[in-house]
Amino acid sequence: MDDDELISVLPIHYSNSLSPNVHIHQFPLLSRPLQTPPAAAVSGKRIRARIKPITRRLEIHVPVDPRPEVWNGERSKELGAARQEDDREKNQDVGKMKQMEGEDPRLAEARMRSELIPQEGAYMLGVVRNGQLHLQPIGETHQFRPTLTYLDIMSRKSRRSRGDTGSDDDSDDGPPPDPDEPPPKKKPLEVKEVQVSARKAADDKGNLQGGLSAVRREMLLAIRAEEDEVWEDLDFCDGETAEGHEAFEAVFSQNEEHLECKSDITAFLKGIKGL
Repeated sequence: MDDDELISVLPIHYSNSLSPNVHIHQFPLLSRPLQTPPAAAVSGKRIRARIKPITRRLEIHVPVDPRPEVWNGERSKELGAARQEDDREKNQDVGKMKQMEGEDPRLAEARMRSELIPQEGAYMLGVVRNGQLHLQPIGETHQFRPTLTYLDIMSRKSRRSRGDTGSDDDSDDGPPPDPDEPPPKKKPLEVKEVQVSARKAADDKGNLQGGLSAVRREMLLAIRAEEDEVWEDLDFCDGETAEGHEAFEAVFSQNEEHLECKSDITAFLKGIKGL
């Protein structure tokens, strides 16, 4: 555009001093900084984090706001019991401290678990400071989502209490029929004879394989390996801590060496594939 004027030219400072420890953590619908609610901080609660280094799974635990006007204490007991059972089934029990104290399990924190997003190409973190653009390569990108698997435990208990143990389908049969309309005519059932044969297949090594496909088998093995891996605790430091300020300052390069470009625009264009 003719009216799109050049405002300023920024010198670029590139540094990989933090590589590969610079991550992008995406939190959906997060409208405020990731901090402990003031009412929870008064009681000594803090944000906790943990990691499974082999599967590269991160989890952040944020304390809930315990004020009665925004939190249902009685409901938190039901949800806490369901989460405790869900942790036990997945071998991820973290409620041993409360069991030792003899307290009832409560849903006292919101958990957000990460999904590793594959990166195609190189991604950079850029921060403009004092008229200079500082670049840091990004090692990984994680998408965090709340873990609500404990709701499946409550739904399963609810179905058992209603006697719906034989079906996991929560859908109904639609609205009830109109009493003023005549009932629909039933079509006669067609009977067909079907013959099915099954056999076990063997791989190249002679090992018999079941009905699971190779992709599904790999998925189940990956899920089992992740559940068996032990969590390792991490220290969570928000932006207001001394550690947070130190990490933020490490993003900016302190190297004042000037680089001289020895190539021209022609050599640059020839180096681009497809042109």
